[in-house]
Parts: sequence; structure tokens; C-alpha cells
Amino acid sequence: MLVDTSKEVRDPDVSAVAALDEPTRRRLYDHVVRQPIPVSRDEAAAALGLARKTAAFHLDRLADALLLDVVYERRSGRSGPGAGRPAKLYRRSARQVAVTLPDRRYELAGRLLAQAVEESDATGEPVRRVLHRKADELGRQLGEQNKTNVFDLLERYGFEPRREGDVIVLSNCPFHTLAQEHTETVCGMNLHLLSGILNGLDAAGLQACLAPSPGRCCVQLQPAAQEAV
Repeated sequence: MLVDTSKEVRDPDVSAVAALDEPTRRRLYDHVVRQPIPVSRDEAAAALGLARKTAAFHLDRLADALLLDVVYERRSGRSGPGAGRPAKLYRRSARQVAVTLPDRRYELAGRLLAQAVEESDATGEPVRRVLHRKADELGRQLGEQNKTNVFDLLERYGFEPRREGDVIVLSNCPFHTLAQEHTETVCGMNLHLLSGILNGLDAAGLQACLAPSPGRCCVQLQPAAQEAV
């Protein structure tokens, strides 16, 4: 899920992908995720012909990047005094890593659309009305849970904000392909999401307005006293 442009924001997914750029680390990752049970440092080192210290270093780096989970088990099956210390083992993390450039957030859109369809089917309320409400609720949650400035939160969620006078223009649409094919539905969802974010952040001086323009998001943030374009 945005950013003060004077600060560097490191996307954890980008960091995870960068961790796999090192050839030995990538080989270890591929080996671990193909195994049916967690793998020890000794097992990984023997399988790939590496020194144990080298394998341990790279496995821990993969764990630091949240690409692998660490578990501790006694492989002997023994317990109690004399059973020895549990071994440090590695297995695939449940975390999903996805990097797109420019930043896209199709999973977020998919969840909102699925929730809207399910609630509409259950209640009979028009699906678009439900979608707008769900988007506004999510935006409020994001704003309330990430008390920061508007730029930081918008940057975090891929909108690439920049100022043009007293207006904040969003240079990227995180839902670009969907918005191209289903413009009215997705842009309406986006408008209510951003309105919710502003409310969650208590950014009373700004309002989200539809202002379609080629090469940018269909929504921009204008001074609250200014009429929507």
C-alpha cells in the first residue's frame, strides 16, 4: 500500500526479489522450496556442494528477507534430557512476493470487487453502491492505521503523487489495466478509496475528485474549497 518524495521508501517485495539476485542464494532458495520437509544447513550445503558456513549465511539472508521461514526441530525424534538441541531448519515462507513496475495493486481491487459482488448477492443492494462503500471503508482503515502524511501513504500504495500548484496529481494508477477496460467501475472505486484515505488521515483540506487525463490516475486531490473538475 503514500510517500514524501524527499525520503527513500524501500519496498519489502523489491528487497526480497533483490535477495534472489545472488546466484548461490537463488540456488539455495530453489532447493529449499522443492523439498517436502524443512531443510537444515548441513543438508542444504551437502546438496549444493557448499561450505556449511556459506550455506548458513545465505539461508539466513533469505530468512531475513522473509522468503524462508525458520523452524526448530529434533530430527532424531527423541525428546527430554540427552536429546540434543533442536536443529535450525528452513522452509518456504507463506509470504507472497509480487513486484510490478509501475506499481500495480490488482489484488486489492479484486478483493473489493469480490466483496461487493458477494454482499450485493446476499442483500440485493446494487453492486456498485456496495463497491463504493467498501472502497471508502478500506480507505478509512488505511488512513487510520497509517497515520502519516498524504504523500507517504499515496506513495506506499503506488499512486506516485506529485504537486502541481495546489493540486496533488497521481502519476500512476495502481489499477491501470482494469481501469482501461472497466473505466466507470474502477475509477468510481478508486475515487471512494482515496476519499476514504483522506478521511482516515483527517486531511480535511483536501478532496478527491475525478479528473481523467492521459498517462495518470483518473483521480486527483484538490483543495477542499475548490470545485471538482
